[in-house]
Amino acid sequence: CMKKIILILILIFTTLAFSQDYTKQNRIDDMQIMASAMANIEAGFLYNNNDLVKAGVIKLSDAIRRVEPPLEEKEEKDPMTRYMNQKVQFTDKITKKIDKKARLILERFNDNDISQAVQAYTKIIKACVNCHTQVRHW
Repeated sequence: CMKKIILILILIFTTLAFSQDYTKQNRIDDMQIMASAMANIEAGFLYNNNDLVKAGVIKLSDAIRRVEPPLEEKEEKDPMTRYMNQKVQFTDKITKKIDKKARLILERFNDNDISQAVQAYTKIIKACVNCHTQVRHW
């Protein structure tokens, strides 16, 4: 019953998020949510608390599914700039990877395979850094 409620809430929020243009401010807000979610997951690991891990994974998955290049990047007029940046394709690839690894964290943590859960967490951090390097030019 609780899983259904959570899934319904995620679908509602996702639907609402996609009904408007995605802006740079939306992306900043989602990045802050993802940072908070990763902190929840990490705290869950340290305290061996499944509820914290689960809450973090749900929050991370919800936020990552909303992330996309802002409208101004998707509608870039210059074809060479679009080709060189490839932010749309890059964002799609990285968000799918992070969402998959987030679900893997929960699965492994539930199976009491903490080392594999932490490894999936580390891969998410690497994906975040990779994205920030490519998109934000760190």
